[in-house]
Amino acid sequence: MAKQTGLVRYTGTMGGVRHFKIKGLQGDFAGIVGGPSADQIKNDPAFIRTRENMKEFGGCASVGKTVRIGLASILKQMSDSRIAGRLTAIMKKIQLEDTANPRGQRAVTVTSSTALAGLDYNKNISLAGVFNAPYTLTSTVARDSATFTIPAFNPGNYITAPSGATHFRLVNAINVVSDWKYNPSTTEYEATDPTLSELNDVQYSGYLDLSAVTANTVITTTLPGSPTMTATVSVMNNIGIEFYQAVGADYYLFSAGNALTCQELF
Repeated sequence: MAKQTGLVRYTGTMGGVRHFKIKGLQGDFAGIVGGPSADQIKNDPAFIRTRENMKEFGGCASVGKTVRIGLASILKQMSDSRIAGRLTAIMKKIQLEDTANPRGQRAVTVTSSTALAGLDYNKNISLAGVFNAPYTLTSTVARDSATFTIPAFNPGNYITAPSGATHFRLVNAINVVSDWKYNPSTTEYEATDPTLSELNDVQYSGYLDLSAVTANTVITTTLPGSPTMTATVSVMNNIGIEFYQAVGADYYLFSAGNALTCQELF
């Protein structure tokens, strides 16, 4: 794949060369037009593996999307531009653990995998890199609530804040992710528990001063509607930190420096 470095910029095809952009990357890219037709990919027996791969990829992308929907209220300021692709890659890793179903129909069984634990939603900023205070996470037996407890600490010793920040908030977020299976009747991947999938709750601490010792902080999240969890769903417990600058009585959220990680699943 070529990368255009000259002054002339254009999109589309010229002289058999296709010019395009790639999300998350800077610059202009080019490639030779060619390859099989859409009809060949859909019907030619030689492309059966391609069709299987496309079907499974679509299933993985759908599972990753449910994670992003469950965290939509905070993900914009907490993630990098390629989080969708990284989540799809994780789901593909989970899918490859399925040895019971044939290719093209392998399930994405999140409940039997630990691949999501430890995910930093922004690959450039890990929570451990900016927040190191002691804490505990506890969840209820019903798996519908989680509590993030942080004993009193001195932010100057445990937080690496971006320049200009005066305050921070700690975040506790839970979201439900269902296993997904291939349905031969619809020829589509479907959530095993669609009513539970994407349920979520996000809670914050108060605005905490970076220059003062904090009080003991407890942040509890609870899924709405008192749902009954099933064996084919997992609850992602995500914790994070947001930075702010206080101006008078207002707090302005920083666009960079915030961090969120999936600490555990229960």
